[in-house]
Amino acid sequence: MPTSPIPRRPTATIGVIGILSLALALAGCASSGGLEPSAAVRDVDGYGISRSLVGAPLSDAAFPQREWWTALGDPQLDALIAEALQDSPSLVAADARLRKAQAQAGLADAARKPTVGASAQYAVAQLPKGLAGDELGGKLLHNAVLMLNFDWPLDVWGGKRAEYEAALDQVHATQIEAQAARLTLAANIARSYVALAQAFDAKEVAEREQARSERLQQLSRQRVAAGIDNQLSLRNAEAAIATAKAQAEAAQQQIDALRNAIAALLGQGPDRGLDIARPRLLDAPAPALPGVLPGELPGHRPDVVAARWRVEAAGHGIKSAKAKFKPSVDLSALVGLAATGFSDLFDGDALLGFGGPAISLPIFDGGQLRNNLAARDADYDLAVAGYNQTVVDALHQVADALQSIRSLDAQAESLRQAREAAAAALKLADARYQAGLGTQIDVLSAQRPLLQIEQQIAGLRAQRYAATVDLDRALGGGLDFDAPAVSGNDNPSSSHIAKAPTP
Repeated sequence: MPTSPIPRRPTATIGVIGILSLALALAGCASSGGLEPSAAVRDVDGYGISRSLVGAPLSDAAFPQREWWTALGDPQLDALIAEALQDSPSLVAADARLRKAQAQAGLADAARKPTVGASAQYAVAQLPKGLAGDELGGKLLHNAVLMLNFDWPLDVWGGKRAEYEAALDQVHATQIEAQAARLTLAANIARSYVALAQAFDAKEVAEREQARSERLQQLSRQRVAAGIDNQLSLRNAEAAIATAKAQAEAAQQQIDALRNAIAALLGQGPDRGLDIARPRLLDAPAPALPGVLPGELPGHRPDVVAARWRVEAAGHGIKSAKAKFKPSVDLSALVGLAATGFSDLFDGDALLGFGGPAISLPIFDGGQLRNNLAARDADYDLAVAGYNQTVVDALHQVADALQSIRSLDAQAESLRQAREAAAAALKLADARYQAGLGTQIDVLSAQRPLLQIEQQIAGLRAQRYAATVDLDRALGGGLDFDAPAVSGNDNPSSSHIAKAPTP
């Protein structure tokens, strides 16, 4: 009885199965075992800040407005900041860094997509008879080739997507840093403007002190000429005049320097600073802190949000590094026409084709993959440490600004009382002079402590303005980070990232 033939698997199929089996068997030769990051993102609510904020007025909507500097009530300051946000070279650089990060994300996206290329070649060659024989040697050989190349590295383990997502996270971070640059620029202009206001106040007080000392000098000179006084009061008046002149000159030098500094922040030449008039700031409003501190602060601070995106990017970098330990699959194909001349190029037998899957895997690489993963783990730890430190710095900046405002307000109240007492003393001295019971020297002498107190008040007022600017900046400057930096339905918003657990 004849036996039926046993069916056999095609040789090609057996070969493919064998290759895949061998690839999977050898995949464990390069192992990522034992390599993990060690840092973890700390819970913001775990930082102690509540006792430092005791007594501060809280509000449900006390984060600064986007244009927080308008609360200082000076239209010239508003115009200067608006000008800087349009033309400053520092912002041009920040925007350029953003465009570069977007281009890098585009390259990472392109690396995971199929590519098709075309090429055409025409070549002429002549081989020696001693090498090619009489049939081919000594003759001109013509070759014409038209080719299409296809290549698609399949992302089987998600490593290329992880690289792309890491690049997207870097774009988000760079975009937030571009906004942070705008906040920093606005804050620097506001601080310089506050210092300019103080310099003008100091110059005014110095000029008033100089006028008082000059009047006192005139009276002292008259009294010395009349023989009713000695040279001591005259010399004291002369010394006071010289001191007041020096203070006025120092204040003018500071005014010039601050005008130059503001012009530089605007991205303009020094002449632009000459057009800046004396500031007319309103009293800085009393601060109110958000009742959701510290938990909501990371979602409002640009540096904290950017640092959190860096953590996310580093996490995706680890995923990409781990994927390199596994076999990679690449689909490639080549289709074209090849002939000994253009006339034969489109004949039926000129067709050329090649293609199929290719599998590669790491076996022994001298530790390259493990060191690459270790570096990515270290990058993640650095990013987490940077994020945690940025949160700590943010909370301390809020507390420092608030405590400065409290102290300055208390000092201002004490100086207000001192000013009232000095004003009352001056009024009494003037009344005694009008009644013939005192002299003009008594009146001028009573003016001096009042001027000194007013100079201290001007300095405290400037510090109070600066502390208000610092608090607005510490609270994030009213910036909104809800919009993702790159369009895409699978990209989380930065507010989500700010609260997300460590991957």
